[in-house]
This record gives sequence, C-alpha cells and structure tokens, in this order.
Amino acid sequence: MVVTAGTVRSQGCGRRYGVAMPATHAADGALADFHAVVPAGGAGTRLWPLSRAGRPKFLLDLTGTGRTMLQATVDRLAPLTGHDRVLVVTGTRHAAAVAEQLPELGAAQVLAEPSPRDSMAAIGLAAAVLLERHGPDVVLGSFAADHVVTGADLFERTVREAVAAAREGYVVTVGIAATEPSTAFGYVRAGDDLGVDGAPSARHVLGFTEKPDAQTAAEYLATGAYSWNAGMFVVRAQVLLDHLAARMPALHDGLRTIAAAWDGPDRDARLAGTWPGLTRIAIDHAIAEPVAAAGGVAVVPGTFGWDDVGDFASLAGLLAADGRPTTLGDDADVLRVDADGALVVTRGRPVSVVGLPDAVVVDTPDGVLVTSRAYAQQVKAAVDGWRARGRDDLL
Repeated sequence: MVVTAGTVRSQGCGRRYGVAMPATHAADGALADFHAVVPAGGAGTRLWPLSRAGRPKFLLDLTGTGRTMLQATVDRLAPLTGHDRVLVVTGTRHAAAVAEQLPELGAAQVLAEPSPRDSMAAIGLAAAVLLERHGPDVVLGSFAADHVVTGADLFERTVREAVAAAREGYVVTVGIAATEPSTAFGYVRAGDDLGVDGAPSARHVLGFTEKPDAQTAAEYLATGAYSWNAGMFVVRAQVLLDHLAARMPALHDGLRTIAAAWDGPDRDARLAGTWPGLTRIAIDHAIAEPVAAAGGVAVVPGTFGWDDVGDFASLAGLLAADGRPTTLGDDADVLRVDADGALVVTRGRPVSVVGLPDAVVVDTPDGVLVTSRAYAQQVKAAVDGWRARGRDDLL
C-alpha cells in the first residue's frame, strides 16, 4: 500500500464497551439540530516526512482503506448529521484539497481560516456561523480530522449521550479509557454522575490536566477516575459563545463580527480586518478548564476504539493490530533481518533493516527519516532542525 494524498484504515487502540441510551433524534437516525464541526489543521510534524505543512496527515490515507483520515472522519459523522450538517474548518492553504476530497459537502460547509489561531478560534468561528445560520438551538460536536476510531455503533452511542448532556447546558467532552500511563495525552478527572436523561454514563468533570509525567500518569490510572482527553467537545453553540463572551470578550466579539459577514459580500474584508488580531488559544484553556472549575463541564466515557496517530510508534501499533506487516508501501520491497517490529515506509525503493528491532525508516522522494519507536515523539525535532537551517522546502 502506498500512502497517497487522495486515498485510513480505522484501527484504534482497542475497543471499550459501555451502555448508552440514544438521545432524541430525527426519524432518519440523524440527531435533530446537531451539527458536526471538523477542525482540520496542524502539520502532523511527528509524522514527518510523510506529513508536511502542505500535505498534513488529515489529507493522507495512512492505513490503507482508500479513505483519508479526513474522509474517514466525515464518514463516521454522517449517520449522526447527514452530509449537509458537517462543517470543516481548515486553512486557506488546504481548503481546495478538502473540497476535492469531500465533494459531498457544499462550498458553504468549508470554512477557511486565513491563518492558524488555534482551536478556540476555529471551533468558535464554526459556532458563530452555525448560530447565524440556524439559531440558538443548534448543538455542535467538534471532532478532529486526524484521529482513528473503531466501533462506529459505539461511537454513535457516545455522541448521542454527549448531545443529550449538551442540550442541558453543559460543555461535554469525551473521555477515552486510559489503557496505560501515557504521557502523550491530557487527562480528564470525572466526578459524580450527571443525572441527565439520555446520558446515563455522563459524569461531572472535576478538572483537566495537561500531559503529566509518567509517575503522575500512573497515579491517575490507579484511581480509575481519569480518562484521556481526546479533544472532542459537544456543546450548544450559544452556550459555548456565552462562556467565551464571559471569559474572553474580545475574542468572542471578533468571531461574532466575522460570522455576521460570513455568508455575505463583506467576508474577506471582515476577515482581513479582524482575524489577525484574534487571541491564539486552545479551547481547553479558554473554555474547558475554567468552565469545569465552575461545574459546567461533563464527560461521557468513550465506548469505542480511538487513536490520535500522534507518531510513528502509534502508527506501527495500528498496523500490527491489524495483523499486517508494519509496512506502508509494498512489503515485498522490505527486508527485515533481526528487526522485528520495524516500521518501514517505502515508495518502491527496496529497504533493508538489519539488527534494529522497532526501528522506523521512512523513505520519501525528498527526505529520509531513521529513528526508533522509542524516539517517535522526538521526530518533531527533525522538523525544527531543518527549519533552523532554512530548508522550508522540506517542511
């Protein structure tokens, strides 16, 4: 299998099971007044040189289903929304590629940001546009474009619970059952049951923690009260924007100003005059953490397999879980000698790995990476190093 920009096997890190009751939904199975927001940004620098700024991982088919990560994300959301209620928020650099990969979406469903302003601006813009178009009852769910999920029915049940809790005014996140004391993820601490009809497994959130050290992560895992923060949020658009107005009024006002002009002739001028001055901040810091401290955030346990494909170690694990060689490309072009678990990415050039178990070798036309699974999180340093040398052509 060759990694291409036009063609993700949905492999996760194991399935988690739970019981969930469906929220109120339309006759066709889609949730009434529910819209999916798909932030599609970032360069995926820990997957360099596969993922580049101009061709980030969400535009790639990394595991061979013939669907890119972005396409797979929309595929699993469509049963909950229909294609007409999906918004993709991406950079202007990638808007054309997004539209090409998702012809089922109309032009109005791709919101192009002039420059990256982090997740709060991206999700807040979508919320403000949805509020302008559909009124105060709209509920949005934000789901990253570059994650892998298994268990579509379990994913749908989890989202239905989250929507039921969001309709009661909560900001809702999805907590993934932690299977190891990972230092690569943030953590969510759950409290008492929420007590909302239609969301039987939802619980109050007592707090969020950024990526902890290994000892702290192990302590969290031992309590049973913590889950991984997958960055999925479900909330009424009006509630999200009200929280933003209370905590960051300038950012709120800027987004509402842009959204008011989004579907009219003044969009470009409004973006040019307002967007560059918006505060760059993640939704976790702007909304989730302070609102949780005030008792306004809930968590629904993720009852599905999930992986953020954050590095080559993660990608190798996904391929191995499928029972296939850890190869992207034709495995006939790869020779391993005393190199069990070595991940090799090749575009047709034969690659030999000798005496290096768990090695990572990525061979692309204009760049080669050699590392190991143990150092997978440090691949970003290669990107930083080439940038420091002025080699923007490699980024």
